[in-house]
Amino acid sequence: MTEFSLDRSDIAGVVLAGGRSQRMGHDKAGAMLGTESLLRHVLTRLSQQVVPVAVNADTAAENVPLVPDRFPGKAGPLAGIHAAMRYAAGLPAITHVVTVSVDCPFFPTDLVARLAASVERPSQIAIAASEGRSHPVFGLWPVTLATDLETWIATDEKRRVRDFLLRHDVTEVAFPLHPTRASLLDPFFNINTPDDLIEAERWLEALRA
Repeated sequence: MTEFSLDRSDIAGVVLAGGRSQRMGHDKAGAMLGTESLLRHVLTRLSQQVVPVAVNADTAAENVPLVPDRFPGKAGPLAGIHAAMRYAAGLPAITHVVTVSVDCPFFPTDLVARLAASVERPSQIAIAASEGRSHPVFGLWPVTLATDLETWIATDEKRRVRDFLLRHDVTEVAFPLHPTRASLLDPFFNINTPDDLIEAERWLEALRA
């Protein structure tokens, strides 16, 4: 039996940036971290790992393909993942799509490589974890699951990512904390509030030191 493997040429990347940003008080994608927006930070980090890349949002300032939700009314992260799957399925030779969140500017630089290396079967999903917590929006998804996910979103009232994952073959990849001058940084540190953005500025300085 031939061993299954993925490489970068099989994978597209999508930044999930279509959330409500209620706790931030304004669109997180455009929030400035240092001299660049969160969206620019995340796009730069993702595009160094995989090509092509796109943004799941209603609008975006960056010059990349825009992939809006196909479900109305801000249906949650699964709607963004579904849009990412449909986008990737329309690209030649792409079998999987990796999703990342716009509010996590420090996600691992080897995210795509390690998720891809963990996948043993074409239908398997790979998700990231750190410090004993899973981060399912940082996932590698077979585009063949798009129809099943579409049905799930349309029929399940709670639309929880973890509930959808329970229906499928999933592997979890644990990522270590990242050493900085200050202390250890969880690479999936996410920015939800203005105070989080201030803390992210401190982490950015610590990483540059």
